[in-house]
Amino acid sequence: MLIVAKIGTSSITDGSGHVDAGAVERLCADVAAVRGAGHQVLVVTSGAITAGLPAIGLDGARPTDPLTLQAVSAIGQSRLMRVYDRILGDLGLVSAQVLLAPLDFVHRSQYLHARQTLERLLELGAVPVINENDAIADDEIRFGDNDRLAALVAHLVRADLLVLLTDTPGLFTADPRLDESASLIEEIVEVDAELEQAAGRSAGERGSGGMASKLAAAKIAAWSGVRAVIAGAARPDVLLDAVNGVAGVGTVVKPRDGRRLSARKLWIAFAIGSSGRVVVDDGARRALVERNSSLLPAGVVDVSGGFGADDAVEIALPDGTVFAKGLARHSAAWVKQWRGRRTSDLPADEPPEVVHRDDLVVLPG
Repeated sequence: MLIVAKIGTSSITDGSGHVDAGAVERLCADVAAVRGAGHQVLVVTSGAITAGLPAIGLDGARPTDPLTLQAVSAIGQSRLMRVYDRILGDLGLVSAQVLLAPLDFVHRSQYLHARQTLERLLELGAVPVINENDAIADDEIRFGDNDRLAALVAHLVRADLLVLLTDTPGLFTADPRLDESASLIEEIVEVDAELEQAAGRSAGERGSGGMASKLAAAKIAAWSGVRAVIAGAARPDVLLDAVNGVAGVGTVVKPRDGRRLSARKLWIAFAIGSSGRVVVDDGARRALVERNSSLLPAGVVDVSGGFGADDAVEIALPDGTVFAKGLARHSAAWVKQWRGRRTSDLPADEPPEVVHRDDLVVLPG
C-alpha cells in the first residue's frame, strides 16, 4: 500500500511555537512501523516558518507580510529537514527533501517529472519529505495550505491512502470543547455542505489549515479515488491503524464512486480560486451536467467578477447554486457583451465557448 501522511504545524510545534522533536519522533516511528509492515510512505510536512523564527530572534508575534514569511520559511526549511534527517536516520531510514510548487501540478511535463522523481525515491528506499516551495511561491499562485498539497500529492503518486494528522481525533459533530454531546464522525460517504459547516465550526489550530481545510483535502482525495483518514497525530500507531482500517482511528472519508478526475480537472475543481461567476439558465445546466457539453453564450444570463481569459470561474444557477467550475475562454466583458446570443451571432474568428468542456468540472451536489 502507498500512503501519504500529512502533519501540520499545530501537531509538530510545542506551546511556545517551536518545533517539537518529540512529535516528529512519534511520526517518524509510525513511518518506520508502516515501512516495516511492507508499505511505502511519503510525508507532507508543515513547520518551515515555525522552525525559522527562532533562528533570527523572532520568537514573539509571527510576521504577517508575505515577503518576510517567505524569507523565514527559507531559513527554517533546512532546520526542519535537519530534524527529520536525524530522527529518520536513527531509525535506519533515509529522508529526501522535495519542495513542490502549484505549477508542478498544472503543466503535464512537470507533473509527470514530479511523479517519476517521487516514484524513483520510493524505489531507492527513501522517505520523501514534502513541503510547498514557500520561499519562491507567488502569493497569487500557491496551494494555500499543506492539506491541499497532500491531497494533490496523493493523486500524483496514485496513493491508496491519505492520512491527515491533526491535533484532534478527527471531525466531530460539533466543537467538543463547547458541546459535551459532540461525537466523532467515524465515516463519511460524501462530503456535503452540512459537513463543511461542521468542519468550519470546529476547534482552531496554530497552522494555516484547520479542520475545514482537512475536510476539503479529504474531498479532493475522494474525487481522486483515494481513501482519506483525518486522525489525531498523538494517537499511538495511528498510521498502522489507518492502514489496517481499525475502527475509531479517526474520520474516514471513503473514495467517491465513479470516474476518477484527471489531474488537470482536479486542479480546476479544487486547487485554484475563482475570479468570477457565470450564471446560466436551466437548459445550459442540463447540457453541461447531462450531455457533457461546453458552455455557450446562449445559456448565460448574468456575469459577475472581473475575470479574464483562462481564469477560473464558478458556474451557477440564478438561485446562487454553484454546480460547476471551469476556465473561461473569454473575459468577463466579452461574456457580458455576448450573453444570451446564439453561436451564429458571435464573431466568426473567435472560439464560441465561454467554457470548453475540456476545461469544465461538474461539482458534487
